[in-house]
Amino acid sequence: MKPKHCKNRNTECWTLGAFRVRLPVVHYRLEWPDFCQGLLMCAVDLAAIPLMIELLGMPFEVALAVVLMNGILYLTHHMLGDPVVPGWITPAIPLVFMFCQAFPEGAERVHALISFQLLLGLFCIGLGVTGLSRRVVSLVPPALKAGIICGAGIAAVSSVFDKNGRFDQYPVTISIAVGIAFYLIFSRHFNQIKTQNRILATLGKLGILPVILLAIVLAPIAGESSWPAVKWGFSQPDFHTLWNEYTVFGLGFPPTSMFLSALPTVLATYIVLFGDVLQGQAILKEADKARPDETIEYDPDRAHMIFGGRNAIMGVAGPDVAMCGPLWAAMQVVTVERYKQGKRAMSSIFAGAGSFRWGTNTGLVLMPIVTLVEPVLNVALALTLLIQGYVSVRIGILEARSQRDLGIAGVIAAVLVTRGAAWAFTVGLALCLLIYGREFLRGENDRTFNEG
Repeated sequence: MKPKHCKNRNTECWTLGAFRVRLPVVHYRLEWPDFCQGLLMCAVDLAAIPLMIELLGMPFEVALAVVLMNGILYLTHHMLGDPVVPGWITPAIPLVFMFCQAFPEGAERVHALISFQLLLGLFCIGLGVTGLSRRVVSLVPPALKAGIICGAGIAAVSSVFDKNGRFDQYPVTISIAVGIAFYLIFSRHFNQIKTQNRILATLGKLGILPVILLAIVLAPIAGESSWPAVKWGFSQPDFHTLWNEYTVFGLGFPPTSMFLSALPTVLATYIVLFGDVLQGQAILKEADKARPDETIEYDPDRAHMIFGGRNAIMGVAGPDVAMCGPLWAAMQVVTVERYKQGKRAMSSIFAGAGSFRWGTNTGLVLMPIVTLVEPVLNVALALTLLIQGYVSVRIGILEARSQRDLGIAGVIAAVLVTRGAAWAFTVGLALCLLIYGREFLRGENDRTFNEG
């Protein structure tokens, strides 16, 4: 690998094809504020455990092994030149649930998840290697994009409020926690007053961490969970059971027919995750303007190869219903805001993103942190789904270019929530063809919100 100096003279990287390799200590210093925040924010990563228990019947220690594997792969982004804080593909989680639940629980359902995630990973790698990612999304009619993204958001919200679902288990905790979280993240009033108070400004930069800490205390007081039974030592993920009972090593590869049945859900998920790619690009563009001492190079093709590779690896060695996404938007914003404060606040964007993810991985292996948040993992998951649902519906509506698009999108979203991705694609394409005729791929040319 040939050494290559970046514009920031305090950092260097090694060139390896399309990748820019950076190692901690060797190429960047650890940023302790980001590391310490990551240490506690691993609670959000752990919130994937209830999902895997619910869908696959995984024991807690086996699901913890999946979360830890995913956490290790999070590090590949900044270490290979992608300056982001990666996360889940949160809006698509309900889509994956609907696809997998069509199969009986056990080996067949695990095979369904394996086929989906492996196919998603290979698809993304192929788009990254060939540079076709932008072209694929541009071919999707705006009405179909709007419907898929809105439908994913509605499905995320409905999964929280399903009968006997997470809200029914924690009504008081979720109500208060969601109210505070939405106020801290989306409120215009809080956005104004936090500029006048340093404590409120710090609180606003912590994302949903303060709300999770509040839930740890609030849920036992409301009688909705037990108090945390904090244990000392290191966590004990069960990789042996994972690989023998939940991966291709123990179950073999899924049949070809299952890969074919996963294709509509893969395409729907890709439409959702591409929105995260665009969002990450926009956030980093702002950061690049604020710091002339470091050139931030964001390459969507390289990002596709990295998160595609993560999904392919997890599909083989540890299928994960939360999937491997290109961005954790909330924490990316928090990292970038501190980065904008100058070189003394954060030496490099790679140092900030990397230190945060080293922190989350450290938290995952510390038993005191895992046991502290374990009673409220479902609350943390509900918060994540509701916030993502809000954002997805907003972004989905903005994809529409006309009232016709909005009408089509509403039908697609409803079909997606009730019948799944395959039906949503079929209905969406049929409506676009019927309404736009031969121009259905160019629906974006209809920008008149005054017509019916």
